[in-house]
Amino acid sequence: MRLNAAVWVSGLVTIAVIVFTYLIMTGERGLSRSSAPMRVLDITRLSDERVQRLGWSPDKLTTVFDHVATLSTDSFVIVTNNEVVGAFGDLSKPYATHSMRKSFLSALVSQHLGKEQGYINLDATLQELEIDDTPSPLTPLQKKATVLNLLRSVSGINHPAAASGGLQADINKRLGHSENKPGTVWAYNNWDYNALTTIFEDSTGLGIATAFKEGIAKPTGMKDFDVSAVSYVVDTDISMHKAAAFRMSARDLVKFGRLFLNNGRVNDRQILPASWVDRATKDYTVTGMSGLRWAHGYLWWVPGPETDLPEGSFWAWGLGNQALFVVPAWDTVIVHQSDSTEFLKRFLPMIEAGGHEGEKALEKLILSCRDSDNSKSEYCIEHRFITRREFNTLISLIVQAHT
Repeated sequence: MRLNAAVWVSGLVTIAVIVFTYLIMTGERGLSRSSAPMRVLDITRLSDERVQRLGWSPDKLTTVFDHVATLSTDSFVIVTNNEVVGAFGDLSKPYATHSMRKSFLSALVSQHLGKEQGYINLDATLQELEIDDTPSPLTPLQKKATVLNLLRSVSGINHPAAASGGLQADINKRLGHSENKPGTVWAYNNWDYNALTTIFEDSTGLGIATAFKEGIAKPTGMKDFDVSAVSYVVDTDISMHKAAAFRMSARDLVKFGRLFLNNGRVNDRQILPASWVDRATKDYTVTGMSGLRWAHGYLWWVPGPETDLPEGSFWAWGLGNQALFVVPAWDTVIVHQSDSTEFLKRFLPMIEAGGHEGEKALEKLILSCRDSDNSKSEYCIEHRFITRREFNTLISLIVQAHT
C-alpha cells in the first residue's frame, strides 16, 4: 500500500525534528567518522589570485573541500562580495531545509509589521489575537504572551506541538510543567513557531507559500522556488497549529542570505525592514549551549565567541546540518546542504517498526557506517548522517581559511 505523499512528508518532518533535537542536545556522544576523503568532488573555484583578493587562503580553502569530501554533503557554496569563491554540487536542486523554515518565517513576519488590520503587531498578545489551542486550551497567563515573545522563543508555553518530536525533553527541562511568566524563559519550542505561523496567516490573509514567493522569492530573483516547495505538518490530536516546511536550492538560499547581508535591500528596493538584521544579532537570548548555538534570536542562531566567527554573524540550521551562514564582516554567505531522504528512509522504519528510540536509532546508523563492511557502501559515502562534530570541524576550517 502506498503512503499518501502528504502523510509521508509529515512523518519525515516529525522524525526529522527528533533527530534535530538529538543533534543539538547530545552531539551524538562524540561519534564521528574517519577523515580520509571518500569522494571525488567536482569543485568550482575562482583563481587563486581572486580568492586571495576576496580574503581567502587558496591552500586552506582546499583543506575545506578536502573535509567536505569526507561528508555526505550534496551542495556547498561560499559566496563573497556576490562572487562564488568555491562551490560543489547541483546548486539548483531543492532539498528539504527542515528547521531552517523558522528563519524564513521570521523574514515573512518582518514584511508585514503594523498595528492596523491585515498586519502583524509584535506587541499584540495571544488573547488579543484570539489565539488558543485544542484539544488543550491555553491558560489566561499563557495568553498574555506576545508575538514578540514567540519570535524570541520566550513565550514560556510548554504545550504539545506538531513536529516537536524529541524536542519535548529539553522543553520540559527548561520550562517545567507549570506556568511561566511570558518573556522570562528561553526554550527552542515548536509551539511558538507553529503558533506564529497561524498568526501570520490569520493576520495577513496570506498562505506561507504565496507570501514567500511574492514577498521574497520574486524580488530577490530566486530561480527554483515555487509554492509547491512548501508543505504543512499537522497533528490535530495534540494541537491546532501547523508547521510550514520548505524545500529550497542552494542558489536560492544564497539569495535569501544576501538579502540579510544587504540589510534587507535588493538593488534600490527595501524588501525587509533595515532594522530586522540588527534584531537577530543584538536582541538574542543566550541558550546555555556553546559553540554555534550559543544564542538565539528572531529564529536565527548566533555563534559564540569561541567559534572565531566575526561578531554579527548569524545562521539558520536544520536536520542533517542544512545551514545558511550570514557573515557581514566578511561580506559572505555560506550554504551547506545534505539530502536527508535516504537517511530518513532507514531511520523512520527503525522507529516505527523496529521499536528503537530516536537516540538509539541514530546512534546505530552512525556506527553502522564505521563498520568496515558498510563504510564503502553507497549509503555511507553519499547519504549518511553528518554528525555535529564533523560539521563543527567544517565551520572551523572555513574560519581558518579566511585571512
